[in-house]
Amino acid sequence: MITILTQQLQFPDPLQAGENGLLAMGGDLSQERLLLAYTQGIFPWYNPGEPICWYAPPERCVLFPQNIRVSKSMQHILKKNTFEITCNKSFEQVIEMCSSKPRQGQQGSWITPEMKQAYIQLHKAGYAKSVEVWQQKKIVGGLYGVEMKNVFCGESMFSDVANASKAALVWLCRQGKYVCIDCQLPTPHLKSMGAETMPAEKYVRLLKGWLS
Repeated sequence: MITILTQQLQFPDPLQAGENGLLAMGGDLSQERLLLAYTQGIFPWYNPGEPICWYAPPERCVLFPQNIRVSKSMQHILKKNTFEITCNKSFEQVIEMCSSKPRQGQQGSWITPEMKQAYIQLHKAGYAKSVEVWQQKKIVGGLYGVEMKNVFCGESMFSDVANASKAALVWLCRQGKYVCIDCQLPTPHLKSMGAETMPAEKYVRLLKGWLS
């Protein structure tokens, strides 16, 4: 059963989500609601013109930094310093580029103007972070997400040149700052780099411990 949110700042138990992960609809994208969602393993995901939808997938895709797979070719690219990598240098540009890239099987972007503004405000408050990948002084890849203590909740990534988003993810994992990168939903790209899935019940239990 999908919960319709009111102005009251609360979510249902994330383990009550349906088979497709949809847990609730409505509410807003205020900083307080977004942070509450992430502490419970819930994230917003919806198309333009639709009500805000909140998800907690039955199978969670996560990447433990110590398990990241870096191919020999990727190691070579990193050793050559093919890219310059920065953090939080151009958050607004990263989220804009993530929103403008076409995605296979999707029409348009789920990163609506409302979503952009919400995460820009989270960034200004110190919660949302970006990783930028530069080549010849131009951003060619990157990612952004929400930092909850020692957990990085990834939201989106993009590449304009081969291996740019991979470089961003490797850099993030090598900072020694996070016990887990929450990737939300699995993709072949993420799995090839060492991401794995776990039952929602296990993820929610681990998340509670990590954030306590």
